[in-house]
Amino acid sequence: MMENIRVPSRSSASEFRATAEAGANIALTKYWGNADPDLRIPANDSISITLDRVRTVTTVTFRPDLPEDQVTVDGKPLRGPAWERVSRHLDLLRDRAGVSWRARVVSRNNFPAGAGIAASASGFAALTLAAAAALGLELSPRDLSLLARRGSGSAARSIFGGFVLLHTGARDEDAFAEPLHSPDWWDVRDLIAVVSQAEKAVPSSEGHHLAPTSALHQARVARVAELNRQLLQALAHRDFAALGQAAEEDALLMHAVMMTSRPSLLYWLPETLAVMHRVQAWRREGIEAYFTIDAGPNVHVLTLPPYADHLQVSLRALPGVQNVIPCRPGPEARITPNSAE
Repeated sequence: MMENIRVPSRSSASEFRATAEAGANIALTKYWGNADPDLRIPANDSISITLDRVRTVTTVTFRPDLPEDQVTVDGKPLRGPAWERVSRHLDLLRDRAGVSWRARVVSRNNFPAGAGIAASASGFAALTLAAAAALGLELSPRDLSLLARRGSGSAARSIFGGFVLLHTGARDEDAFAEPLHSPDWWDVRDLIAVVSQAEKAVPSSEGHHLAPTSALHQARVARVAELNRQLLQALAHRDFAALGQAAEEDALLMHAVMMTSRPSLLYWLPETLAVMHRVQAWRREGIEAYFTIDAGPNVHVLTLPPYADHLQVSLRALPGVQNVIPCRPGPEARITPNSAE
């Protein structure tokens, strides 16, 4: 269980600095659409697995001599709306700490960002934790989750490790994530079949605004409540078929909402469909495997240890699959001595 963050020693009186690491997560039931767009309060509860192999490391350094925030992600300076989003998020933490200093943010991902593998989740979780530590804020895991959600809704889940539930709520303080089970509760495998590393044309933040324009949005929100109940039972009893069926259904429901929003969003590529068909064929052959897909073209293949090695080799052999990233349930976000700079 995560404890309150421990504030590292500040490197000098003229700068406040800390580095944090967080894992991306794969949602078994999705966060898609907001009940409150300004606060990023999700339209529905969601359940996810924080992953061990897809990570973001972020270093935040507050200095009195910086005229504005400087943000670099994977070696590229951020500009425009992406920069503004990070700077606004830092303002939340500066306001809480009573500090006006601007910050230098350096963030690195070990996986393709902007391609539907939840880089915003790991990114804003790491940013929130690093900035809070640098500013000397003593925050509970729940408070960190609430703050991370303001940057990216799914980042609230990446504060925690293992299997995680994100609550919606009527108020800001009600919409937070909490851990359901630790990473070692169940050795579920997630094989990420990367069919595109390109940044998607429409980011998730814009897609959330479009969700209510779909006639299917409210029907999906109503259905996901039942899927969440099924998932809680599946996790408690380690029932993989029930977990996979719920995850696959909600992935298809979310993409149906995307496809019928105005304008429509079609994230799938031909290679995406090929992997989906192959997963269903494997199931007919007796292999326990299910797919889920976030807001992008890349496919997460959920399976169990006896099938993982075989499926990883088979996925790599499919035309159009550029890489396969094998993941297990991973740890919580944490302060690290390894700088992103």
